[in-house]
Amino acid sequence: MNFNSWTILSAAVILGSVGVLILLERVRPYDRGEHLFREGFWTDLVFYTILQNLILAVVIGKLIAWIDGTTHLSRLHLISGWPIWAQVGFFVVTHDLYIYWFHRWQHHNLFLWRLHEAHHSTRHVDWLAGARSHMFEILINQTIEAAPMVLLGAAPVVPVIKGMISAVWGMYIHSNVDVKSGPLQLVLNGPEAHRWHHAVDLEPPGMNFSTKLAIWDHLFGTFYLPRDRRPTG
Repeated sequence: MNFNSWTILSAAVILGSVGVLILLERVRPYDRGEHLFREGFWTDLVFYTILQNLILAVVIGKLIAWIDGTTHLSRLHLISGWPIWAQVGFFVVTHDLYIYWFHRWQHHNLFLWRLHEAHHSTRHVDWLAGARSHMFEILINQTIEAAPMVLLGAAPVVPVIKGMISAVWGMYIHSNVDVKSGPLQLVLNGPEAHRWHHAVDLEPPGMNFSTKLAIWDHLFGTFYLPRDRRPTG
């Protein structure tokens, strides 16, 4: 598949995932009584999801272009010879490990928490809640996500595929869906664990900092998923 085909497929998968998650939230909700057009819905959709991301995409693109123009790293094509699946897998795993530690640091550092608390300000955790993040947090994380792909010479389709995975998984772990992942929660992060991250039951700095791969929480002692109680908030 070429770049244009992947771009169309990525958009279709993201929009299709939105539809599926909205349906599941109506059919099998974790917290019953939540409305689709809940408080803050349009702010999260229009400002955070659309406007902020469009603006930051331009800023991040120019920043990475400047870095590459200064260092000329992309000309080395360090990973250009890898298969596409290997490139995608490499960046999914390495960026997810970075996000774990940066996310954990945000909950332990007062200055960084001032950025991250915007994400925790929503009263309703659903498929759209993950979009609510401070612009400087997005600037940091998406620059660190995208820059290595450009500077190491990844194929043009790799950022498209990686972005699709990130978008879908971000919506999934925040979705108001009653999911029982079972043994999969040992490896892949799901809504049941991430709801505890957003819960008000746990004292700061909290638990469950993983995004896609739950293995980081298991490896570094921050996994929390009691079987005898449900999170509040």
